[in-house]
Amino acid sequence: MITTVTLNTAIDQLYQIDSCRTGGVNRVQSCIKTAGGKGVNVARVASLAGEKVIAAGIVGGFHGAYFKSLLAQDKIEGCFTDSGVETRCCINVRDKSTGEQTEFLEPGAQLTEKALEDFYQTYLQCVEKSDVITISGSVPAGTPADYYSRLIEAARNAGKRVILDTSGSMLRGSIAAKPTMIKPNADEIRQLTGIAVSSHEELIQAAQKLHDGGIELVVISLGGDGALVVSDEGVFQGVCPKIEVVNTVGCGDSMVAGFAVGMVRKYPLEATIRFALSVASANALHEKTGFFREDDLKRLLSSTIVNRL
Repeated sequence: MITTVTLNTAIDQLYQIDSCRTGGVNRVQSCIKTAGGKGVNVARVASLAGEKVIAAGIVGGFHGAYFKSLLAQDKIEGCFTDSGVETRCCINVRDKSTGEQTEFLEPGAQLTEKALEDFYQTYLQCVEKSDVITISGSVPAGTPADYYSRLIEAARNAGKRVILDTSGSMLRGSIAAKPTMIKPNADEIRQLTGIAVSSHEELIQAAQKLHDGGIELVVISLGGDGALVVSDEGVFQGVCPKIEVVNTVGCGDSMVAGFAVGMVRKYPLEATIRFALSVASANALHEKTGFFREDDLKRLLSSTIVNRL
């Protein structure tokens, strides 16, 4: 069982237009609405991969009810606390003439102490049933700075593996709780370690510092160039084949899902890295966020390379 945590849930709306004109009227060709938030994307991908998943988090209002109906369409089990305030909506505008994507992300309504405590008690029940927990994304206003640390510690105390994928102060404040895996980018690596990074060697040095501090897996996404992974077993670089990218949104979440699936299935680390990168690439081939096709995944698995450095 994999449990994914999304505190800042959203209804994601993808608008596709021929050409985006600022300051004018834009006719939307199509609109795709999905239950969103980074952890929900993780849940969708892990479920498509064949794993049993619980998507946990906080929702509220009319949008919250709609969110749960969208999630049910994906046949994903939800375990959501009702906050009493409206779930946010986020818009991604894709300009077909340029391929550019512009996102408008609402911040999320402020949560009460009661909503956060209610969710924590529900989360503890999910932890007991799970092997791997993923905690993803930003947090709504009103969330204490140590909240993610509290979630991580509860999972670790229960002997469960935890993947943390967040940024900024929530990432910096959660490192001391020692999640099993983190997925910082180059800027976040610099903020966490104080080491200036401009090359793969410097990225590895900084990631090694985090690993030595108690993080089992430090995964640095390199976008289309794959990823660097620092672990007890050594340092690895995964390299993806070149593809014709359709949609980059959700690729990082798909990678997190791939690592979670690998952990649950007890894949060797190199196989886990290959699977995670292949799932992320497969997501990039389609318009829908947090989605892949099995034939794409099989093809990418055969051509994704993992090297020990």
